[in-house]
Amino acid sequence: MTTRATGYEPLFTLKPAGPEIWVVDGPSIDFYGLPFSTRMTVVRLADGGLWVHSPIPLEGELAAELAALGPVLALVAPNWIHYYYLPQWQARFPSAQTWAAPGVQARAAKAGLTIRVDHTLGAEEAAAGWSGEIAALLVEGSSVHHEVVFFHKISKTLVLTDLIENFEAAKLPRWARPLVWLAGTRDPDGKAPIDMRWSFRLKRGGMARLRAALAVMLEWAPERVIVAHGRWYTQDGVKELRRAFRWALSR
Repeated sequence: MTTRATGYEPLFTLKPAGPEIWVVDGPSIDFYGLPFSTRMTVVRLADGGLWVHSPIPLEGELAAELAALGPVLALVAPNWIHYYYLPQWQARFPSAQTWAAPGVQARAAKAGLTIRVDHTLGAEEAAAGWSGEIAALLVEGSSVHHEVVFFHKISKTLVLTDLIENFEAAKLPRWARPLVWLAGTRDPDGKAPIDMRWSFRLKRGGMARLRAALAVMLEWAPERVIVAHGRWYTQDGVKELRRAFRWALSR
């Protein structure tokens, strides 16, 4: 794979994010013409197994680093966009169970990609072996975007995907910097992109459902917030949540 520099190098390697949780920065991908840095999250569960959120390509020494931590037991596709590399991971780790947000399998099929979904997030995760260690919440209210968010209890870390995007201008081509500013996803004031915000506003009852989900996330009181695109938040998790979602919390 030819990898464009993202500013988050080294890529494809585990980076400690807290107790029993790591991030792995991945390659930049083109999404609607914009360069998106990518990031997956890995949690080591109490039984030694690994929970992998939003898998990136299995490149470099990543598979060997994961093997040194423990067996991959759970693969997580948290929303309708973050599924593309699942077939590669399913082939490499055939005993791992795949957990996917609603609509992921249908979206993948439309893109000509066949993925196996063992469990649907938002309906079955209470029975998961990891549910006592990682809380899950399906954020509803958008006419388009269905994302499941997670809270790793030991590290007090909230794991989001696209509900907050936080692109650092210095890590982007100059032509892309005004576009992320217009979208409202430019660091230090990253948030949901403007089209996603409108998808909650335009659906009847959408904002109320989003606020209900935000109340749960704030009650979790995360110390840090991991996001898939751009700079993630190593501290002041509750403060960053309130800032990023002030468009929804203010009435």
